[in-house]
Amino acid sequence: MAPGAEIRALLSSLEGQRRHVLGILEGLDAEALRMPVLPSGWTCLGLVQHLALDVERFWFRAVFTGDAAVIAALDGAGDAWQVAPGSTAAEVLDRYRAETGLADAVITAAAADAPLAWWPRAQFGEPHLHTLRDVLLHVITETACHAGHLDAARELLDGRRWLVLT
Repeated sequence: MAPGAEIRALLSSLEGQRRHVLGILEGLDAEALRMPVLPSGWTCLGLVQHLALDVERFWFRAVFTGDAAVIAALDGAGDAWQVAPGSTAAEVLDRYRAETGLADAVITAAAADAPLAWWPRAQFGEPHLHTLRDVLLHVITETACHAGHLDAARELLDGRRWLVLT
């Protein structure tokens, strides 16, 4: 089944935000990717890992599809914002790309009004998202918000700005 026009439009918007996330980080070395620039202490690499695990994997493969293995892994997942010292920047960025690919396969195989298979009531209470459309809009918003965070972090790190029109 080919995705409908609404799914194609939403996925196009999400892909634009994903490109922004990866694009604003281009050219940063491993040290800069691990450097906290805000008082909260998060790093660019930690934010990308959060997007991979807590956003792409969680919302599309756990919540939307109800993948039992992904749901079971949530209990021992730890804090995705904290990148293990032995993990390389390339591994984290590749994981993000892999999770977006897996999410795209889920997204393009379903209709916009397809219902969610699982809801994390312990975390979020009663469901406030109900369909793939809802999840896509949520993930687009969250990814765009975090792309903005990365814009600010990058400017603090080395002054680079993303698509600034003068």
